[in-house]
Amino acid sequence: MSQEIAVVGSPEFTTGFRLAGVRKFENVPDDQKETELDDAVTRVLDDDNVGIVVMHDEDLDYLSRQVRQEVETSVEPTMVSIGGGAGSGGLRDKIKRAIGIDLMEEDEQGDNE
Repeated sequence: MSQEIAVVGSPEFTTGFRLAGVRKFENVPDDQKETELDDAVTRVLDDDNVGIVVMHDEDLDYLSRQVRQEVETSVEPTMVSIGGGAGSGGLRDKIKRAIGIDLMEEDEQGDNE
């Protein structure tokens, strides 16, 4: 079973992903994030057809404590936040947690030889 990518955020954020072929999305306008973002994220997390969820890093601040904890501990689907600048990182750890191995480990060992 192949899983899809979903994107959650403002219409401006989701448009680029939709143009790239992402079919699952939740548009939450900036002025409704405090009241609507939790529900949008929960719908995507509960969708069995979604394997990766993409959000803007700043939108994580609008999530309630409970939903944010679900996002941070979710293995499937894997949550990826982008746009957080140099301090955001963590993608490697999320991929490792989702698939159980560190894909970058071999590359780093090969670089040291």
